[in-house]
Amino acid sequence: MSAGTIVLIAFIVLVFFTALRGVRIIPQARAGVVERLGRYHRTLTPGLALVIPYVDRVRPLIDMREQVVSFMPQPVITEDNVVVQIDSVLYYTITDARAVTYEIANHLQAIEQLTTTTLRNVIGGLTLEKALTSRDDINSQLRVVLDEATGKWGIRVNRVELKAIDPPASIQEAMEKQMRAERDRRAAILTAEGVKQSQILTAEGMKQAAILTAEGSQQAQVLEAQGEAQAIETVFNAIHDGNPDIGLVTYKYVQALAEIAGSDTHATWILPSEFTQAISGLGDKLGGLKGPTAPTAG
Repeated sequence: MSAGTIVLIAFIVLVFFTALRGVRIIPQARAGVVERLGRYHRTLTPGLALVIPYVDRVRPLIDMREQVVSFMPQPVITEDNVVVQIDSVLYYTITDARAVTYEIANHLQAIEQLTTTTLRNVIGGLTLEKALTSRDDINSQLRVVLDEATGKWGIRVNRVELKAIDPPASIQEAMEKQMRAERDRRAAILTAEGVKQSQILTAEGMKQAAILTAEGSQQAQVLEAQGEAQAIETVFNAIHDGNPDIGLVTYKYVQALAEIAGSDTHATWILPSEFTQAISGLGDKLGGLKGPTAPTAG
């Protein structure tokens, strides 16, 4: 093989590899920053892209998807001088490949330091109890501050979450005792409320029973009085219809007195004056029933 042929083959291979270096395929959700002669030239989007070999340089591709980073627990002092360990997680998205490449050297380290500083500023203005119950507010404040600071870096902070807020062991023990006391207090209140409701219901039931008993007794007395009234009226009508004379009435009167006197009691009875009149009337009546008197001798 002659020298000219070797040179030709070498030239063809060089052209081929040069052409390959000029063709770049950018995957989806990635971006490539092109530098021409050391200066920023353009940003490559997903798809097929052509660059000038040996003149353009494509920097490492940048992931444009949402990313999550978890930071080590950070000690933070609350407003009431309690040191708590806060474990946080951050979700962010790179929106500008050029800015994240040239505006910040290490964006992850910058975000971590900024998050730590912001946490100390926000938590430092809250008491421990407020910090434990206001996670949503703290997350919102952190997101606003971080998003504003990282915007010029081509980064958008989507969410900031506090995974854990751990107070010292002594504080945790005191909080557990307080929660147990609170649960016991609520249980005692619920028990007292149950006893109260039970007593109220029992009293209401007794009240209703007494009312129903009284109403039943009243109705029984009314019915009994009505029955006695009807009986008296029936007897009176029967007597009135029979047109009794004084002898029959006197006889019934005497029978009634005999029944009263024969009862098993030790009471003293005072007979009214009308009794003697009734006896005399009865005697006259019985006398009238005798035979005719014999005539006297003339």
